[in-house]
Amino acid sequence: MATTLIAGANRGIGLALAQRSLERGDEVIAVCRQSNEELDRSGAHVVPGVDVTDAQALASLARSLAGKRIDRLLLNAGVMTREALGGIDESAFDDMRRQFEINSLGPLRVAQALLGNLGEGSKVGILTSRMGSVADNGSGGYYGYRASKAAVNAIGKSLAVDLQPRGIAIFLFHPGYVATDMVGGKGDLSPLQSAGMLLERLEGLGLAQTGSFWHANGSELPW
Repeated sequence: MATTLIAGANRGIGLALAQRSLERGDEVIAVCRQSNEELDRSGAHVVPGVDVTDAQALASLARSLAGKRIDRLLLNAGVMTREALGGIDESAFDDMRRQFEINSLGPLRVAQALLGNLGEGSKVGILTSRMGSVADNGSGGYYGYRASKAAVNAIGKSLAVDLQPRGIAIFLFHPGYVATDMVGGKGDLSPLQSAGMLLERLEGLGLAQTGSFWHANGSELPW
């Protein structure tokens, strides 16, 4: 039985990843800031009270998992605000800094905290966005979100280089246009559909592809 840990597991894609992982027989550790009834009854081992920007909470998580191997680490926690040129005031800059803390540094903090739980054959999937692709940006705007996702792409690539000698693979994933609260419930895919595709991608990739950037549909994305 594989052990899958999901950070940001209480709703949307994170909750769906937990549900899909449980369906395939994984032991699932669902990490979140605050749990809910749906997650609590899912069958996952729920670890609430963990904010990916909180060093003490992550240290406590690491202590609680000491000696526990993690086969699949899925880093999903994220936030999006919508900055438009001409309207970027100090409040908007605060929002941008918050996006960097959660979207960019959050995955790095979790990966750093759980390094001891990863071993040869472990895989890490970072939920990023094609909006972090510089080459794919044809519409502008969303300054903080785009920049924070471009930053986590760079972080994921560095993790891939650093962890390849240990046999640990890192992948950057765009989940598709998913109907979640982040996009007002609009989207082409349900969270469960996206989660199934993401897990299929993760299982189909290996150490030879570490550090690559993929759409959930299986197409490789440009940086």
